[in-house]
Amino acid sequence: MKISELSDRSGLPVQTIKYYIREGLLPKGTATAATRAEYDGRHLHRLRLIKALREVGDLPIASVQQIVAAVDDDAVALHLLLGKAQYALGPRAEPQPEDSGWRAARQDVDAVIAELGWRVLPDAPARDLLAQAFAALRGLGLPIVLRDLRPYIEAAELIADHEVAGLLVDEDRERAVQTAIATNVLYERVLLALRRMAQENASTRRFDLA
Repeated sequence: MKISELSDRSGLPVQTIKYYIREGLLPKGTATAATRAEYDGRHLHRLRLIKALREVGDLPIASVQQIVAAVDDDAVALHLLLGKAQYALGPRAEPQPEDSGWRAARQDVDAVIAELGWRVLPDAPARDLLAQAFAALRGLGLPIVLRDLRPYIEAAELIADHEVAGLLVDEDRERAVQTAIATNVLYERVLLALRRMAQENASTRRFDLA
């Protein structure tokens, strides 16, 4: 297909596609003339991946380049590839090691992970994100108790097992990353919306409202 058709099918402007080619995110097409090239399904699949990373994941070009490079490197195991994509996604929390409250919260997070036996890398962004939440809760006078966390932990494990079970070991790497982006970004919004509606429903039943 010509670049104009690739643009129509991907939903991206021609100039954007050319920019991705210059940045090494998209392979060049097969030259058919001095100023013309042909593109195929591989280019379309790659553009859909880049689009998901940029528009859904809201990632900068530098992060997209790292993920695309990992997709193309078969030596990078699927688990590590998906981890690279997840770690690049927001929201993120900046570590505040000079803050004693934040340090205490981060220690609590590490203790919870150890208690659960979860295998999570020390530099996982989610550790700092959870520490930030713990510190904010303490600031509001709400203590962190494992018993209170248990329902959230169980729900998180159930959802994570469901999502990972849907991944195939020999799945197309680009498709796997697209799925990871969708579940980490879009389904988090689904989960947030469902939780809030369920909370409204539970409150209505709890307080016997009509």
